Amino acid sequence: MKAKKQFSMSSKYLLLILAVVCVILMGLSGFAGTGRGPLSWIAGYTIVPMQKGINRVGMWLGDLSDSFSTMEEMRRENEELRQKLDELTVENNLLQQNEAVLERLQALYKMDQNTADYPKIGAHVIASDNSNWFTRFTIDKGSNDGIREDMNVLSGTGLVGIVTDVGPNYAKVSSIIDDKNVSAMMLMTFDKCIVSGDRKLIGDGVIRFEQLKNNDNAVKAGDQVVTSNISDKYLQGLLIGYVRDVSVDSNNLTRSGYIIPAADFGELQEVLVITTTKKDLVGEGKEGKEE
Repeated sequence: MKAKKQFSMSSKYLLLILAVVCVILMGLSGFAGTGRGPLSWIAGYTIVPMQKGINRVGMWLGDLSDSFSTMEEMRRENEELRQKLDELTVENNLLQQNEAVLERLQALYKMDQNTADYPKIGAHVIASDNSNWFTRFTIDKGSNDGIREDMNVLSGTGLVGIVTDVGPNYAKVSSIIDDKNVSAMMLMTFDKCIVSGDRKLIGDGVIRFEQLKNNDNAVKAGDQVVTSNISDKYLQGLLIGYVRDVSVDSNNLTRSGYIIPAADFGELQEVLVITTTKKDLVGEGKEGKEE
């Protein structure tokens, strides 16, 4: 019981002492504010610096809080900007892809117009037997769509190859760079030649032509080379490519050289399949003669 009373009395005295100290400090602060009296000098060295220190700490804490708020706001803004940038990047990529698709489709449309005498159907390339060059590839149209073997295949820029195998919903195509005997001619002079595909040469972006007569007809770089009328599997007049160079052979009777293919055999996505064959046209010609 005595311990409790002593503790209670001690607490009362402590509170009383603190109250007295507070009153004294308030008084000192008041004197310091008036700038008069002996206590103002003491307050100037004790209370005023303490108040300034407290004010500075308060201002520092306030600035620090504002800085944290500003940093958090900047972080949110940066995150929003990053999200918008990602969205714009995706949109830009889609626009570029759509633009590339549009350009290819426009080229196909132009090719369709340039070969309007032949009926055609569009198809997508869905597989390739070679990772680097489309020497043999598969399209997504087959016999259900009227595709048959020996039908010629075009890209938006020129002759690609010929259908070699057909399924109900697919067809396989062998390109001219995998063909050693394409009957062709120079469009300007109508001189015949043989175009030979070569998987090694296509790595340099060319294919070879041979057996061109060495006559007075000039053949120069840039001249168009097309399929000839005597080809047994390719329709006449389909653009193969452009002469890169030509030279006279050692026999002095023929010329040979290299052609830059019109079709891009490193990148084929959409093609046109001519839905008639050379045999069909030859058959129609024979029937006409018999009649």
